Amino acid sequence: MSMKPQIPVRASESDQALSFIRQMGVEHVSLMLKPEEITYECIAAQKERLAGFGMTVTDAACNELQKNRSIHLNLPDREEQIEKFIQMLRVLGKAEIPFTSIAWQPHGILRTGRFVGEHTRGAASFICDQEEIMKRPNAEERSYSDEEIWENFRYFMDRAIPAAEETGVRMALHPNDPPLACMAGIPSLIYNMECYRRAFQAAGGSRALGIKLCVGCWLEGGDAFGDIMSDIKELCDDDRILCVHFRNVDSTLPRFEETLIEDGYADMYAIMKQLVACDCQAVVSIDHGFAPMEGFGGMPGSFCYPTGFMKGLMWAAEKELGRR
Repeated sequence: MSMKPQIPVRASESDQALSFIRQMGVEHVSLMLKPEEITYECIAAQKERLAGFGMTVTDAACNELQKNRSIHLNLPDREEQIEKFIQMLRVLGKAEIPFTSIAWQPHGILRTGRFVGEHTRGAASFICDQEEIMKRPNAEERSYSDEEIWENFRYFMDRAIPAAEETGVRMALHPNDPPLACMAGIPSLIYNMECYRRAFQAAGGSRALGIKLCVGCWLEGGDAFGDIMSDIKELCDDDRILCVHFRNVDSTLPRFEETLIEDGYADMYAIMKQLVACDCQAVVSIDHGFAPMEGFGGMPGSFCYPTGFMKGLMWAAEKELGRR
């Protein structure tokens, strides 16, 4: 199997939820950590618990550290936050976790809201209207320049790359979502393929920096982001893809709805086949999913159907290309 289907889990996940995930045929999980859970003892205990369900931890991340305002915007406690990130790398390295996540989005992904759309089959899904996003006031007390954001990234890379190389823990860089050049007074770091090439240069070409290939972001940006087929080949040839977020949307910007895999505008089987053809070895997971319904399985329930559909596409692509 070229890629490993995956689902995110938290340390607080119930035994019932883990059993449900395992029954989907998913053997790999991404461990989502709270700051106080970033200890070797906690992660080792989680690995042991998950192993009891037949599951392996492929990566781990902490939202407060991967989307950190102080690091991204050079706030007064930047050094303290960078040291916390480096300490996390040391803990993950000791626990033999292969990679973690970073996303240069100090205010997270930006959406107009999560509600029923034209293509969401009655489910609440993320919807983004560029016109509404661009009318928002500055998210911070002042606006930032493009060079400031890149200088902050280079500063972080100069400190994080040596620790990542020493510990053997790679970093998967997610694009800005939506992929617009500037939102709420803060320029985006990654909004097209050329930005990724610039980020690799800022990291000195180190293999410690990889990416989360968010198919949804490529599709949101369309041609302005890049040619997803040729970009997959380039990134696979360069061994940069650590994780694939598999998501479809109904159209490119300026407005899109997040849809089920089969309902969006992209040929997701063609994209899956390209990943397999390029021998992508990443973990692959459904991104976002529809809003969970607690009476029907919560988050694992909302991920169940699209994960099965994704696995079916992967199975068919591997079969067609002689990889299975």
